[in-house]
Amino acid sequence: MNSTQQIWDDAIESKMSCEVLIIGSGAGGSPTAALLAEAGFDVLVVEEGRWVEQGTVAPFSLDQMEQQYRGGGVTVALGLPSIAYTEGRCAGGGTEVNSGLYRRPPTEVVERWRDRWDVRDLDPDELMKTATEVETDINVTHLPGPASVPSQLLRQGADALGWKHDESPRWMTYPDGNPRHGQRQSMTRTYLPRAAKAGARILTQCRVNKINIAHGKATYADISLANGQAGRISFKFVFVCGGAIQTPAILQRSGLRKNIGQTLAVHPTVKLSARFADAINVPDDVPVHQVKEFAPDLSFGGSASHAGLIALSLLDQWSDFKGAIEDWRNMAVYYAAITSEGRGRVMSVPGLVDPVVTYRLTARDRELLRSGLSRLSLLMLEAGATEVYPAFRGAPIVRGRKDLATLQKRFSANKASVMTVHLCSTVPLGENRDLCGAGSYGLVHETKNVYVNDASLLPDAPGVNPQASVMAIAVRNARHFIAQEKPHA
Repeated sequence: MNSTQQIWDDAIESKMSCEVLIIGSGAGGSPTAALLAEAGFDVLVVEEGRWVEQGTVAPFSLDQMEQQYRGGGVTVALGLPSIAYTEGRCAGGGTEVNSGLYRRPPTEVVERWRDRWDVRDLDPDELMKTATEVETDINVTHLPGPASVPSQLLRQGADALGWKHDESPRWMTYPDGNPRHGQRQSMTRTYLPRAAKAGARILTQCRVNKINIAHGKATYADISLANGQAGRISFKFVFVCGGAIQTPAILQRSGLRKNIGQTLAVHPTVKLSARFADAINVPDDVPVHQVKEFAPDLSFGGSASHAGLIALSLLDQWSDFKGAIEDWRNMAVYYAAITSEGRGRVMSVPGLVDPVVTYRLTARDRELLRSGLSRLSLLMLEAGATEVYPAFRGAPIVRGRKDLATLQKRFSANKASVMTVHLCSTVPLGENRDLCGAGSYGLVHETKNVYVNDASLLPDAPGVNPQASVMAIAVRNARHFIAQEKPHA
């Protein structure tokens, strides 16, 4: 569903009230808003960022970074090494800016979550039925034609090595059947219009600073408007859906800390640029093929690759690599992602607008990154790359298999530009009070009416793009809430 008329407003009132306040409008908040509004609840969605219509900013551009990302896209988890990450800060959250690739959680992952964290009624078959509904709502589909050349190169390299690979579907529509003309079915095109049609109010540029809680019951939220004015929103129930960084920060500022923000999980990635004999660059596309030979520990894929991002990937060894940028049309960026055993922390600090985030890789994580970058380099050579430029300080130019030993010898995670786009697990759900910050359906422990319904709830990193997991669990939890509570007449 595409909104042809404005369905949101910038927040200007300092005092408001509602039955259900939903903080955040991303992959968790938007489905929650749609289902609750359709069930008859008086829903108010507040989003800290702006509403940015699709097509008004160029994908992966500095303009998009400024308008749709927190901190202009420059956010980092401190550690050795530090890990760069991105957060969407706009209506629709990360669904407006990510690659649009979709992966269901593996059944064994859902079973692990259920058993270790004691998540009641988390049945893998039922969750997959919910995932099927979500896939219909956001039109998850494969390309209607050939993938881009950088994507096909991943497939070709994997075929040459005999490695397993497949095409990831995306939440897209293709009105003219052209695979290059996909229209992202993000939250501003799907669940937010549904919520508005059912009567939900959607307010942008409204930051929630703190939820006021007494004796386990929350009654109002302190907010800041775009003009700096302070305000208050009263409610009966609140769903915190600000993502794996902002949700624990809000809860901590509200006095809730037990098992909140202590178990951040990510999929750390390292990158390289591969150079080919012919022009292969597609600046505004992300490859859909992924190599899963070593999954769930390790997987390979492609990244956005306009000239600026290629230059960024060469930066760690710029003195030796800078000459390659002149041939950027023959280059593309690829990544190796691992399922990390490390964990991070999110810590709200008085006086700071955003929380401090830290992350610590384990020795196993570091070795996986080393082997992953080496195997990715081999994959690119088998795909026909003439030169490979690994993204770490002191990296060699890889022109053949003999150079892979030098790469492995020189590599250190502390020298690499490690980053991630998958953040989760900061308020794990379940009944195991030693591990979990919220109950099996997202009700924060020790509270009566404060819910979480976003990536924070995933007990650990699923080893695949987490959006499918986030949305399926959000819909599951919203339906449980509707069954338990009655909308105000």
